[in-house]
Amino acid sequence: MAAFVYLLRCADGTLYCGWSTDPERRLRQHQAGTASRYTRTRRPVELVYTREFATRSEAMHEEVRIKGLPARDKRRLWLRAAAAAPANVSEPCRSSRSTPPTTP
Repeated sequence: MAAFVYLLRCADGTLYCGWSTDPERRLRQHQAGTASRYTRTRRPVELVYTREFATRSEAMHEEVRIKGLPARDKRRLWLRAAAAAPANVSEPCRSSRSTPPTTP
């Protein structure tokens, strides 16, 4: 069964990494405040990066690796993916870290 690693950009500008078999469903859970204590207080969140893996184990290993990266490296990961596949990831926020993203 396929699994995904994802990055969320939180309202305070921080990035949150997780894994799921259904990133869109997991995003809805984060938006509802039921997925994570970290994102519950940093809503709204925006899905900015996903990467598919063949197994849950592979996705979980990648999640651990990404969580160990400094914030700048997580941001680089997201930006490289945005440059490679602009239709699948959000554009980077050009404002300062403390400015929350706008919501439609």
